[in-house]
Amino acid sequence: MKPDNELIFQNLSQERMSFEEVFQHIVSYIKKDPLGNYRLIFGTDSQIHTDHTLFITGIVIQRERKGAWACIRKVKVPRKMINLHERISYETTLTEEVVSQFTEEKKEHLIDLVLPNIYKGASFTIEGHIDIGAGARNKTRVFVNEMVSRMESLGLEPKIKPEAFVASSYANRYTK
Repeated sequence: MKPDNELIFQNLSQERMSFEEVFQHIVSYIKKDPLGNYRLIFGTDSQIHTDHTLFITGIVIQRERKGAWACIRKVKVPRKMINLHERISYETTLTEEVVSQFTEEKKEHLIDLVLPNIYKGASFTIEGHIDIGAGARNKTRVFVNEMVSRMESLGLEPKIKPEAFVASSYANRYTK
């Protein structure tokens, strides 16, 4: 049994992974092809249900044009979170919580796997995908600057819709 304060992740092939297990999957994935162009991407989406709000945070390690490995973390809040700013802010907080597990030491470890191959075309970036858009008809546009600043403060490259596919597509699929 895992302690309550430990983050629990899952994907289609594994349930109840610890953060350490997730990290080892990411390391193994990069080691398979250290010449790849990697994007480590985080994003959260939410869905209001009848008696709760479900939040899904996705972690994706993508080797551009060559696939990805991914997992999710579920958080269930036992009420309808109908205030849009509260919900978007909590989505960002949950993303921040997962990102904070990637200490400087862990990030350096991942970068060190790719670094010897930088001059051969390898790359590694870290992105924070936010399920908001800047379009005139998008109700979340008023939160763009605030949430983008929060992602940047973590050292992430922020992405909003339509580029924020980990939040708006991958995580969204599991909120239903």
